[in-house]
Amino acid sequence: MNKAIDPSLMQAAEATGAQLPPMDAHWMPFTANRQYKQAPRLLVRAEGMHYWDHTGRQVLDAASGLWCVNAGHGRQRIVRAIQAQAAELDYAPTFQMGHPKAFELAERIAAIAPAGMNRVFFANSGSEAVETALKMALAYHRVRGEGSRTRLIGRERGYHGVNFGGISVGGMVGNRKMFGPLLPGVDHLRHTHDPARNAFSVGQPAHGAELADDLERLVALHDASTIAAVIVEPVAGSTGVLVPPQGYLQRLREICDRHGILLIFDEVITGFGRTGQPFAAQTFGVTPDLMTLAKGISNGSVPMGAVVARQAIHDVFMTGPEHLIEFFHGYTYSAHPLACAAALATLDTYAEEQLLTRAGTLQTHFAQAVHALREEPNVIDVRNIGLVGGIELAPLPGEPSKRAFNVFLDCWQQGLLLRTTGDTVALSPPLIVETGQIDQIVAMLRAAIRRAA
Repeated sequence: MNKAIDPSLMQAAEATGAQLPPMDAHWMPFTANRQYKQAPRLLVRAEGMHYWDHTGRQVLDAASGLWCVNAGHGRQRIVRAIQAQAAELDYAPTFQMGHPKAFELAERIAAIAPAGMNRVFFANSGSEAVETALKMALAYHRVRGEGSRTRLIGRERGYHGVNFGGISVGGMVGNRKMFGPLLPGVDHLRHTHDPARNAFSVGQPAHGAELADDLERLVALHDASTIAAVIVEPVAGSTGVLVPPQGYLQRLREICDRHGILLIFDEVITGFGRTGQPFAAQTFGVTPDLMTLAKGISNGSVPMGAVVARQAIHDVFMTGPEHLIEFFHGYTYSAHPLACAAALATLDTYAEEQLLTRAGTLQTHFAQAVHALREEPNVIDVRNIGLVGGIELAPLPGEPSKRAFNVFLDCWQQGLLLRTTGDTVALSPPLIVETGQIDQIVAMLRAAIRRAA
């Protein structure tokens, strides 16, 4: 028996006949391992809007797993597609080879992507998609004869996965500080969080478009001829749901165009319906040059990521002798048959139930519900767009992030799963959520916030 397990949880598990597995060997990601193993939170089944834990408790999912289960859990169309694919073709290499579903999926993604973005390169996660996009940007300029464009620009408080390229252009200190100097030639824009002017904004904040002009400062410092690309999340999710100010993304696009800099949108979180359109680029009316995808691409069922590129970027690579590889990059599991089958079934589900635009029909109710928390104790800001919300809490003196973590644990005990980042509670329920479930989520969160005061 693992001595670190909370006896009360052992008793609850034994009462339902559940068995807790040995827990010492698993070094868990992004987890307070010692705290967790004293009071494990084990998920054993999922369906629709709910998980069930190892004691048989039903848990309402207000986080879409990890921002990824957009169509809800246990969708039988997706399950059957994975099962059938595993029986028919379990694996196929995609280096100098292909399989039909990879090409079909690329066409389906291109059909719903912003106009002109119609070339799709597959990876296995959001982190890998970011690495791919950064390498595409650097190689693109080199192929064009502008090999001096090697500098990459990220943004403070940005999250772009956990590989070295992603944490280099990312701007969350906890993800960066332990791993040395990271990639050279990287700089960062200022973040857009401005609570003094924009606290409790409903939707896009009114102030802050001028923050995009920070790119002009970096151009003046480094010269445009050295800058390859700027990468931003249209909505910064993992840092606490930072919604772009009105006009900010448009201005960033204009500056990039003026200086020949590629604009990359990291849509790993915002892609596939989270903001009310298939992609946040469409919600905000700004088309990037490259766009990274993952999470909702397969409803979280099989790991997958992708980069969608403008055709003009792709075509620059299609030069030289036809028998030579144009882009020396890829992964053993790029366009894995099971992932492609899952993604195709996911897209069918989204289309059949109109889930890619459903957040647009629910966003008013969702906004009213989450902003009703503004008068609760220690709530210092509420931010929202589509079906994603951030409720920022005042930190406990000398213990940053602990108040929000206490709310997380309280909600778990009530039967609600949500996400916290720092002292911000993030809500991103599956797109199948009903208005009554939104109200239930907010009511449970309200009770936990009051108890954490």
